[in-house]
Amino acid sequence: MQNGTRLAAVDLGSNSFRLEIGRFEGGQIHRVQYLKETVRLGSGLDAERNLTSVAMQRGWDCLARFGERLADFKRGQVCAVATQTLREARNRDAFLARAHEILGFPIDVISGREEARLIYQGVAHLLPQSDEKRLVVDIGGRSTELILGRAFDARVVESYRVGSVTLSMKHFSTGQFTAHAFQMAEIAAKAVLDEALNAYRRDAWEVAYGSSGTIGAVGDALTAAGWPAGSVTREGLDWLLARLLKAQSADRLQLDGIREDRRAVIGGGVSVLRAVFDLLGIDKMQAAQGALRHGVLYDLLDREQTQTDVRSATVQRLVDKFETDTAQAQRVGKVACHLFNQLQGGPATAGPGSNLRKLDWAAQLHEIGCRISHSDYHKHGAYILDNIDALGFALPELHRLSLLVLGHRGKLRKLEVDFEDTLFVRQLLCLRLAVILCHARRDPDLKGMRLAADPDADHRLVLACRPGWAEAFPQSAHLLREEVAAWQKTPWTLQLAGC
Repeated sequence: MQNGTRLAAVDLGSNSFRLEIGRFEGGQIHRVQYLKETVRLGSGLDAERNLTSVAMQRGWDCLARFGERLADFKRGQVCAVATQTLREARNRDAFLARAHEILGFPIDVISGREEARLIYQGVAHLLPQSDEKRLVVDIGGRSTELILGRAFDARVVESYRVGSVTLSMKHFSTGQFTAHAFQMAEIAAKAVLDEALNAYRRDAWEVAYGSSGTIGAVGDALTAAGWPAGSVTREGLDWLLARLLKAQSADRLQLDGIREDRRAVIGGGVSVLRAVFDLLGIDKMQAAQGALRHGVLYDLLDREQTQTDVRSATVQRLVDKFETDTAQAQRVGKVACHLFNQLQGGPATAGPGSNLRKLDWAAQLHEIGCRISHSDYHKHGAYILDNIDALGFALPELHRLSLLVLGHRGKLRKLEVDFEDTLFVRQLLCLRLAVILCHARRDPDLKGMRLAADPDADHRLVLACRPGWAEAFPQSAHLLREEVAAWQKTPWTLQLAGC
């Protein structure tokens, strides 16, 4: 990435939407602009976990303003992520389709553990380099992330479904602050966070850091009242609770450092924070400058190279875990990428989000279901990818990989995909052809073989073979003819020449 390149991260949180714009210089990202709007998307989930039209409109209006600021950015310079509320929302696709159109860039819904990993990266990159063992806590609107790490390595990551918005809606819905309400809210938070006791025990970390909204708001309030800046202590939390109880309600709260947009959720946020302090034995928590949006920006840099792309490491872990035939996977990947390069008219880019890299990942993973079933391994492999927490991957990205794995063999009509998506169709065809050509689990003879789009017919792809190839490899030729028949039941046509 060239010095001076602008990058942007959009964080669609449950309480606020944020836009961070930075400039890459000398391996670091320096802030250019930061925008934040209180959208309260999380409070717009109804009893059936559908976003209300009012909540969606608030989100769309905010993204329209962000989109105007990002109008001259290129696709690879922007990454937008959505968190717990859109993980939960049953009608998220309706919201995201319109949001994508308004913002001008795709929005990836990320898993809780991926959110935790990115939060840690954001915190770590804005802290001085150190070998200390860290606990990072991020209390969001509808989830709380806990991470153990050292330097830039997030070693234990988890996301818990409790946050400032969820507790405020349940225990402070009328805005009243009572001792009983705080007691019940803390009990509810501890019930969710109890399972963190073993993984995040006190001897596993040396310094605790707090990231993002709730900790920032609490820290600001304590600093304004004369407490030491940059940290939150047990004593400070006790003092803040006393002030909230004295105010009796969010509307009557007069406390420097607590912004107007934070009042409605401060009760729930303080309750979660007190529960975390109690459960994990925290006496003091440092306020961190880094957050999810910063982790997203640095992740854009990491994706520049295969060796720093965490998704490549995740794929390798899955390959190892499910003990796939690595030689066959690499063989299929090599052939699939070779055909894809031919079809695209030259070597595909190796930059962020490389389509070639994703095709290779699908090849590496296409047999991970074999540990479960030999005959239906493609179905089990697809299920694994659709239901696993895979660090580095957004949920739609994983689903696209699962469709490639599901579709690499068998009938095509089982795939619920848009066959007008030319890129996906080309990736799928190249993977299927590679599996066929490598069916004997040895390197195929590709001399004189070429895959190309027919310039005279839309949706027609032509695989040409050298004279005599079909006679030399009759089984492969037979399987290719069956593949032609499979594509006849789709809007696409595969034509063989000399095969």
